[in-house]
Amino acid sequence: MKEFETLLADSVRIHGHLCAGQVIGVRMSMLALRLIGIDDPTGADRKKLYVMVEIDRCATDAIQSVTGCSLGKRSLYFIDLGIMAATFVNLSNGKAVRVTAREEARDLADTYCTQGENKYARQLEAYKTMPEEELFRVQMVEVDIPATNLPGRPLTRVQCSLCGDWVQDGREVVREAEVLCRSCAQGRYYRVIDQ
Repeated sequence: MKEFETLLADSVRIHGHLCAGQVIGVRMSMLALRLIGIDDPTGADRKKLYVMVEIDRCATDAIQSVTGCSLGKRSLYFIDLGIMAATFVNLSNGKAVRVTAREEARDLADTYCTQGENKYARQLEAYKTMPEEELFRVQMVEVDIPATNLPGRPLTRVQCSLCGDWVQDGREVVREAEVLCRSCAQGRYYRVIDQ
């Protein structure tokens, strides 16, 4: 595995700026990968790793950068819980760990860094050196990942009987023997304005 500073620099390039979330995401990933036995996440171990992120914030970009996992490769899965946490799974041995950023770390930051123009700058620097046990809560977990969520080609493809869109990997809704996409069954997040 690359060194922390190199991983952080790579993450900043992808994310666009340095922030405390980048530091948390890089350190979270490094810790989790060590615990589940992944040494080369973007190389030899790339097909062994699956990550579930629980927030769509800065740390998620860092996790993607360090692990090489992505939505497009179906190795990164977003569960919208609004929690600064992620679960890392080694698909080859089943080891899984959920790592959560501790809220208390924000208050502890001034213990590790007293210099800085504001609390966010101090947090950023403190998170670089803060002990893992003060920065994160770690839980060894078991995860059941449906086959339709795993990397690889789609397992199923069906056509919505109302709009005609094609739905992959079991995301369809069957209502009264009719196959529907979720938008037709549950409502769209968009409104069509031009037909």
